[in-house]
Amino acid sequence: MAACFWKPHSRFVIVRAQAKDAHQALQTEQMHFFPPLFAHAHPHLTTLIHAHTDRLPMNTVAMILAGGEGTRLTVLSEERAKPAVPFAGKFRIIDFTLSNCVNSNIFTVGVLTQYRPHSLNDHIGIGKPWDLDRYRGGVRLLQPFQGRKGQQWYAGTADAIYQNLNFLSENKADLALILSGDHIYKMDYQRMIEYHVQQGADLTIAVMPVPLEETDRFGIMEVDEQQRITAFFEKPKARDKGNLASMGIYVFDMAMLQKRLGEGRPSNPRNDFGKDVIPAMLTAGDKICAYRFEDYWVDVGTIDSYWATSLELLHPKPALDLYTDKWPMHTRSEERPPAKLGPQARVVGSMVSNGCVIRGLVVNSVLSPGVYVGPGAQVKDSVVMNDTWIGAGAMLDKVVVDKQVVVGMGAVLGTGDESVKNEQMPDRLFAGITVVGKNATIPDRAKIGRNVLINSDRDADDFPEDGVVADGKTI
Repeated sequence: MAACFWKPHSRFVIVRAQAKDAHQALQTEQMHFFPPLFAHAHPHLTTLIHAHTDRLPMNTVAMILAGGEGTRLTVLSEERAKPAVPFAGKFRIIDFTLSNCVNSNIFTVGVLTQYRPHSLNDHIGIGKPWDLDRYRGGVRLLQPFQGRKGQQWYAGTADAIYQNLNFLSENKADLALILSGDHIYKMDYQRMIEYHVQQGADLTIAVMPVPLEETDRFGIMEVDEQQRITAFFEKPKARDKGNLASMGIYVFDMAMLQKRLGEGRPSNPRNDFGKDVIPAMLTAGDKICAYRFEDYWVDVGTIDSYWATSLELLHPKPALDLYTDKWPMHTRSEERPPAKLGPQARVVGSMVSNGCVIRGLVVNSVLSPGVYVGPGAQVKDSVVMNDTWIGAGAMLDKVVVDKQVVVGMGAVLGTGDESVKNEQMPDRLFAGITVVGKNATIPDRAKIGRNVLINSDRDADDFPEDGVVADGKTI
């Protein structure tokens, strides 16, 4: 029997077909729409309508902020936005947020881009890998543009949402789920939405504790016993504000979002959620609640966190399990042949993607599609991205290599003193990790030290004649 539901004040009855009972009907995705008169003409369906009307979720539209430059990732985000950086072999960072949306049954998604959006645009396309190529809803890429009403480049997170309020209105959003596109985690957003509705909140912020030494990277808040936020500090320098941090995940009541974003314009616009909007809402007495998230969540916004998080996936029982059907991660994959191991190949505790050809040694490393490792070459504790060629006898140790890099025969990358920080970026390259930018060519028999940065598109002529690059140098 078909199950029929009607949301009050709605023009439609939602009929979910092929469901054995009302509970199953709420889970299936097969929807058809008929006017409410249809239900009244079929009395045997009205019981289901009235029994389950209160269980219907409010209409939620997701907005993913994906325009960040991500400067702390150095050359990895030089030619692409941070959410487009490859991760875990075949994925991009934004895949986790997009997959969380569809796994949470949220199928209307706006992706707000700005900084170097081409790679991200190509990756997302019309959203087919995430089942977001839909007639109703689906994914839309929202870029800043010049217009008669004064649209311009996004001046901050809140300004980006303000300039796209029409997208929320067009999709009749009751709630706005605002997300960052540059974090690695799995989360059921519906649980947070249910909590928001139960609390009767104007705004709900997902929070989790972070180490005290990292509190200056986050919005830090204080809450009362009812989890109502009483104070908010945006990236405080002092370590005395506690360690309950914002995850950059917000559920807004749509009416309140429009009201607070519209205040102060044009002379004193509220451009940023952490600096402007949240403090203003606390001052106004709005109800802001904290939703505690107790699962895996990582901001891979630095080279050391990106490298460490990538290698954590190789543990026998990683905190983030990509090999489960319960909460699958989706991505746009190229058609490539299976990975191939030659007669002298040896792979230990590593992740090797499709299209790779291995003829050397790979240990505790992550290889993206199309990587070639030549005979006698060794790759240890490294992250190597798409279509990189590693010549015979080359050695990589604790290196992050971007796409389409050529490592010459016999070259050694990652040797020397880890304590020597990079001279130009001592706050970003200090953990012994050497980074190679996209399309770079490393000369044969070059010797590259620790905490070295090799910029994109460098070739043999950019290196010293002897091929030696000391610890902490930049090419």
